[in-house]
Amino acid sequence: MGQFFEFSATGHLLSYEFVQQSLLAIALLGLIGGVLGPMIVARQMSFAVHGAAELSFTGAAAALLAGVGVNIGGVIGAVIAAAVFGLLGQRARERDSVIGVVMAFGLGLGVLFLSLHGRVGQGFALLTGQVVSVGTDGLIAVGVTAAVVLVVYAIIYRPLLFASLDPRVAETAGVPTRLLSVVFAILVGLAAAQGVQIIGALLVMSLLITPAAAASRLTANPTTVLVLSVVFAELAAVGGLVLSLAPELPVSVAVTTISFAIYVVCRLIGMRRRD
Repeated sequence: MGQFFEFSATGHLLSYEFVQQSLLAIALLGLIGGVLGPMIVARQMSFAVHGAAELSFTGAAAALLAGVGVNIGGVIGAVIAAAVFGLLGQRARERDSVIGVVMAFGLGLGVLFLSLHGRVGQGFALLTGQVVSVGTDGLIAVGVTAAVVLVVYAIIYRPLLFASLDPRVAETAGVPTRLLSVVFAILVGLAAAQGVQIIGALLVMSLLITPAAAASRLTANPTTVLVLSVVFAELAAVGGLVLSLAPELPVSVAVTTISFAIYVVCRLIGMRRRD
């Protein structure tokens, strides 16, 4: 237990370049997740995030089999899945059934690709993350993804918020709701693809959904929710990595634990306010 408090060991590990790269990469992922999260929650797209993450795993598994970049395969898989979800699933009920069908088929393909590849260990890493081996190329990929996501999201934010809060009025006003849905779904796919590389397909929601869900328990103001979501996501991402260093725990465990703890506290505060 004392290993959790070995600050000298943590400080020593933070002096290594690969740990610094991992810290920056997971901080960028936290930023993306915190920014996109409130809109994901508002548009009831939690299952879509899970689907995009799982199909990013399928794309990465296909890339392993083909002998090309895993990151590229993951991005392609997630973006294709997200675009399909955005095109075919305008309504929440319809979207869930589409995601369920596509995800089940995609996961089957992923298992097949890993079986043919013959290295199950690498496939397991895609499910649980591999933040400490991000490297320079991985950091560049996350940085480019963050820049693209943030710029595009800033451009579509206002009409997307309008379409999310009142879709019927937005359509009447001439807002291209279907196009916005597809573009936002692709942004979510890009974020999920990078999340798979860092914290794993099974745990992407801990940064893309949980911080925003926690923030929404404290306030209904969209701007405040956005700011709190980013803060909570960074606390979980950066704090999780730092906390996991000295005891040599899997980073994903610490990230999800902190994220869940923040949600529980915010939920309790929200319940007390209503009382």
